[in-house]
Amino acid sequence: MAREFELCPGRRVGGEQPCFIIAEIGQNHQGDLDIAKRMIRMAKDCGADCAKFQKSELEYKFNKKALERPYTSKHSWGKTYGEHKRYLEFSHDQYRELKKYAEEIGIFFTASGMDEMAVEFLHELDVPFFKVGSGDTNNFPYLEKTAKKGRPMVISSGMQSMNVMQQVYQIVKPINPNFCFLQCTSAYPLQPEDVNLRVMSAYQSAFPDIPIGYSGHETGIAISVAAVAMGAKVLERHVTLNKTWKGSDHQASLDPDELRELVKAIRTVEKAMGSPIKQLLPCEMACKEKLGKSVVAKVAIPEGAILTLDMLTVKVGEPKGFPPESIFELVGQKVKKNIEEDETITEQVVENHVKKVKC
Repeated sequence: MAREFELCPGRRVGGEQPCFIIAEIGQNHQGDLDIAKRMIRMAKDCGADCAKFQKSELEYKFNKKALERPYTSKHSWGKTYGEHKRYLEFSHDQYRELKKYAEEIGIFFTASGMDEMAVEFLHELDVPFFKVGSGDTNNFPYLEKTAKKGRPMVISSGMQSMNVMQQVYQIVKPINPNFCFLQCTSAYPLQPEDVNLRVMSAYQSAFPDIPIGYSGHETGIAISVAAVAMGAKVLERHVTLNKTWKGSDHQASLDPDELRELVKAIRTVEKAMGSPIKQLLPCEMACKEKLGKSVVAKVAIPEGAILTLDMLTVKVGEPKGFPPESIFELVGQKVKKNIEEDETITEQVVENHVKKVKC
């Protein structure tokens, strides 16, 4: 069983804890603080546990030429990639305002620190945990510095190999044991054949002492629900208020109705996972009483006869008698009264019957 740890104050993940659901707002707020607040409220109202953003200190994430690169996409908010990213990037004061708003309405707030300086700011902001985006998972100096901050970590694994993830584990584990891995494929939108949920099982085998989760970029909710059924303890999905808005992430995001349905489906699946013990349940008793079968006499059986298999059959009987699974145990037993054809075989007509007690 994967170990548990406290990801946010009062909220543990792993083990038998419910799945922690992250609504990834990212930069789907269109650079508008009011829209960002509406999205935080939407995440809360839909039942998500956490609203998450992406924080960059652009000169530390991109080099100069990358920021100067022309950006002519239909999703662009500027002539260069730097102008585009600056348009979407909230200031430190705006992040403080968003975190305060999230606290006021009662939802956890964090962000992916997209570079080392962003992590420094988020640490100062006192977020409950750090999210490591897939693009920094193989950035080992970044991982070391982030782990040393001592906050729990959620680490996505898009674009990485198992070999890299083993190295990540070896780097982070001795410094900070409170982290988990998310299976992720970095494509937007993600096609089902590229999801590879079975990687979660590989992670569960390779890293049995940490929780495993899933970060999805597919359309719809079915795959994410399946991930939870397979044991995902943290689930991250991008969200949007309008899939037609400008921006490359909106198409792979969930709208409010989908997020609400996803949360509902996950909580239903968690209830359905239930217990590994197979037994007759109280809710099954009505069906058992109505349609449960018993051993009955296939032919008339005289008093003193020794029962053989060809004397017996199984039917829904009235009154109830021996259950079907006892039919072989009845063979060789002596009956102490006449039994009519089609009559239920009860304990009262079998000589020296001792009811078996379940241990």
